[in-house]
Amino acid sequence: MKDFESIVGQEQMISHMKNSILQDKVAHAYILAGQHGSGKKLLADAYAMALQCEQGGGVPCKVCESCKKADKKVHPDIIYVQREKRNSIGVEEIRAQVVEDAAIRPYRGRYKIYIITDADKMTPQAQNAMLKTIEDPPEYAVFLLLTANVDALLPTICSRCVRLDVRPVSDALVKRYLVEQMHVPEQEAAVQAAFAQGNIGKARQSADSDGFGDTMRKALYLLKQASKMEVHEWIEILGKMSQEQGNIYDYLDIFQVWFRDVLMFKATREVDHLVFKKEINTIKQQASEHSYEGIDNIIHATDKAKVRLRANVNFELAMELLFCAIREK
Repeated sequence: MKDFESIVGQEQMISHMKNSILQDKVAHAYILAGQHGSGKKLLADAYAMALQCEQGGGVPCKVCESCKKADKKVHPDIIYVQREKRNSIGVEEIRAQVVEDAAIRPYRGRYKIYIITDADKMTPQAQNAMLKTIEDPPEYAVFLLLTANVDALLPTICSRCVRLDVRPVSDALVKRYLVEQMHVPEQEAAVQAAFAQGNIGKARQSADSDGFGDTMRKALYLLKQASKMEVHEWIEILGKMSQEQGNIYDYLDIFQVWFRDVLMFKATREVDHLVFKKEINTIKQQASEHSYEGIDNIIHATDKAKVRLRANVNFELAMELLFCAIREK
């Protein structure tokens, strides 16, 4: 059963949620903001379960009928808004599943809770329809809007919601979770924790993925060989990588972790805090070849590559610019 106890590293938000129940200060509308995989869905599920728990103790008791139904996703007063189209939530869906439904009192619980995953995909018309209900909600209604892109929500929506930000989890906590809960070897867990950059869902996905190790090996090959390659060799490898665009961001994340190691070693000459300890010889060599400014430029160039790709800039051009930065001393 998923409850607050199963959520890693979000103590502040969980405390807010518990206190809102205990002090009877539950808001009508919340925005849960955070990256994909950061735990928004788990938090929303646990909060909904706690709100509906028959014991009313601020946390799910996990034994009452309400908690059991919530855990099985069959609680009649916890509504998960569905959408037909992958990339948008239309006005008719919001009207039918939220606006009109909210006019009906709860069947068995104190609250009627609406969980909208990817709320940023609501069209402007859908958001405006939602706004009227948020502005004058029934006393029993609670709306949980989950989003990785708050900027896509109308300011009028944001102003009427309590915003709760899902914070990145420390590498130490992510590593401990991978070792203790997923039984990942310690050294591998350290790499995956750094790669996840505070996103526990991303860490879990990489630990579950058979392809992550292959991606890591290819990324390390590129990092070790980039300075020795000619442009035509780059283009050939870029062509192969372009066929794997589904995980190109994994490559870019690994590049950033690598060059943070290079920067850290250059600054401290210490190995203990490096993620890629086993690659110390190459890291030492690259630290001597690059200036502080050069390494910093590479890390920023990796960020720019992500931005360019999200903006649909030509894939090979974006990657070529990044590799030029990597080869620049």
